[in-house]
Amino acid sequence: MNLTSLIETFGDHSVLAMGGALIGLMFGFFAQRSKFCARAAVIECCDGSWGSRLGVWLLGFAVAILAVQTIVLVGFLKPESSRHLGSPGSVSGAVVGGLMFGMGMIMTRGCASRLLILSANGNLRALLSGLVFAVTVQASISGLLAPARQWVTSLWMVEGGPDRNLLNFTTSWMGLVVGVVIGVLALWRLRHSQDNSSTWNWAGAFVGLAIALGWGMTQLVASVSFEPIAVQSLSFSSPSAEWLMRTLSTATAPSFGFDAGLLPGVFVGSLVASIMFGEFKFEGFQTENKLGHYLTGAVLMGFGAVMAGGCTVGSGMSGGAIFSNTAWLTLVSIILGAGLTYKALKSINSPI
Repeated sequence: MNLTSLIETFGDHSVLAMGGALIGLMFGFFAQRSKFCARAAVIECCDGSWGSRLGVWLLGFAVAILAVQTIVLVGFLKPESSRHLGSPGSVSGAVVGGLMFGMGMIMTRGCASRLLILSANGNLRALLSGLVFAVTVQASISGLLAPARQWVTSLWMVEGGPDRNLLNFTTSWMGLVVGVVIGVLALWRLRHSQDNSSTWNWAGAFVGLAIALGWGMTQLVASVSFEPIAVQSLSFSSPSAEWLMRTLSTATAPSFGFDAGLLPGVFVGSLVASIMFGEFKFEGFQTENKLGHYLTGAVLMGFGAVMAGGCTVGSGMSGGAIFSNTAWLTLVSIILGAGLTYKALKSINSPI
């Protein structure tokens, strides 16, 4: 049965949800096994250790860029219509939101995707932080925090179109060059890290591949569907709010699509990996865990993600792979915010 037959049988949105679930399953399994974590990568940079966690994250990002730019260059993927390039963006939102997200990422011990991965492994601290994150995202989209978010993002807007694509200011092949450079740096760090013998470090490549599969799958459905389909890839902020609303009220929940299948897929993938390798264990708050840190960090991440147009994966990796100017600005701001927060908390001997 080909894709057209699947769409005729099940409908566009159901096919997108199934595709999102399968790609999420892959992302969740390999992110859990490789310990893929932007927070851990930033901490290694701040400590000057430049170890395997940095190598794993760079490898995932490099593979995402190389795979996505390859399908762009062959003419299969047309990202110009995506929200990262086709819609107006906010420079002020990317900077302020990215800084806030980075701060929250350190305080909650993980970004949005990492919280979901850890929740599936039995980490109740991550589960609580993820729920607060989802509530804050929804409040920032259309709730109590929406006016503040709109004010910050309106300070410096940029129009959607070709100028949002950084590669339009250079050659289209530059995307592959950037991916190769990041990939070489990743391989160098993995080979020289203390735990370079861990085979699962290389699983970070499949995390990056999941980003490309997300772009490719939604583009494929959009090319054969008679309905307008958003071309997109993995993101964890708006899908979190979407699942929150679907849980609270099915009458007002958005229709199923790629995002609806993604989160359950990631959760199940991580759960399967943790059970297979004996790593599932319930963990709650301990004496050294500060509840205030987790809750404050989750709020900062939720508000920041909506302002910045996504999280480390949704904006940083998915948007960065198609070289959206605000996505790269968000990624840099997240790293800066996380690094400064880590240094500040470490200087006052606060739990990190």
